[in-house]
Amino acid sequence: MRLWPFRGRRAAPAPPAEDLLVTEDVLRRSLEDVLAVRGRQIRGGMIVFRGDLLVEPARALDVLLDRFRPFGYTPFLRAEADGVVVQAWPLADARAPQRVRTNVLLFALTCLSVLAAGAQFVGSPTFDALRTSPSLVRLLAGAPFALTLMGILGVHEFGHYFTARYHRAAVSLPYFIPLPFGWGTLGAIILMRSPARTRDAMFDIAVAGPLAGLAVALPAMILGLAWSSVAPIPASGYAGFGDSLLTGLLAWLRFGALPAGHMIYTHPVADAAWAGFLVTALNLFPVGQLDGGRISYALFGRRHRTIGRVTVAALLAFGVLLLAWSLFAGKGIIASVNGSLNWFVWAGLIYFVVGFRESPPLDDLTPLSPGRCLLGALCLFLLVLLIPPFLLQEG
Repeated sequence: MRLWPFRGRRAAPAPPAEDLLVTEDVLRRSLEDVLAVRGRQIRGGMIVFRGDLLVEPARALDVLLDRFRPFGYTPFLRAEADGVVVQAWPLADARAPQRVRTNVLLFALTCLSVLAAGAQFVGSPTFDALRTSPSLVRLLAGAPFALTLMGILGVHEFGHYFTARYHRAAVSLPYFIPLPFGWGTLGAIILMRSPARTRDAMFDIAVAGPLAGLAVALPAMILGLAWSSVAPIPASGYAGFGDSLLTGLLAWLRFGALPAGHMIYTHPVADAAWAGFLVTALNLFPVGQLDGGRISYALFGRRHRTIGRVTVAALLAFGVLLLAWSLFAGKGIIASVNGSLNWFVWAGLIYFVVGFRESPPLDDLTPLSPGRCLLGALCLFLLVLLIPPFLLQEG
């Protein structure tokens, strides 16, 4: 799960009421040539001006940023039914220096944990032979899985990072999260230290990660399937990763229809690519501070919260449908619950951990460009292609 906490700028303590009135008057006079003020209001430490813009939103934002900054305020431009609102937020600049050592340490620990986790994925004759080594060299048996997965995650995160830098947004280096079991990692987070300037910038920063990671995961899956093989199902049965529409299509293109009683023995590179597809899909859920949530905000504005709640309801409904289908197919209660449990877990994590809130861009007036709207629709289509109905399939 990849969250985008808004850090690095903090709300300054609200000044006394008398000082707020003075500040409100100063700010009002500083925007009179930008906004025809028809109303003003003080909400806690925030000062709100309502009226009609006299210049283009981009120009207004440039002017107000320069004029509000000396007073410790940041302007946010929003549309309302009766005109435009300029919200002056008391955000004090608190950009902490980069603690690169922390990023490097977490990255190194994550590499080790993913390498150890990768040792459970077999299918590479060259690296499988290292498992018998009495030394730590046996950890290298997990190298095909680890290098692939860390490559996907690393490219994903730096897609966000460099795009944010291009849009002049303050952003931290990625913080990778090691995990001593499973895939060896919970992914990574990037801390946004300043709000996005426009919806276009918000969209670009959000979409860059999934698309960059997918640009690595897709070739990795094709290569991993090329190194995979088809063999009879063992007598003891099997358990493997469930297919999404995309992985099922790629497997069919590689092997065609499988003979009865046979299965695909995947190479560790394919297993890591499958994990990369899943991480990309989870991040594309249009909720809160996930990548998909930011894409949703850029597309739909303040309606993104409703879309997020509908998404959680859809996850729960799909989990119920899969549970009912599994029971109808005679899979048994335990197997049916295990097969649909991931949908309830995702819904719970989104509702209780991720939430539905997202920080608005500074300029919330200028709509998303048409080309980005089309790309946003493509991202929603990618979510459908990449998410597997069942995480595990047994036979």
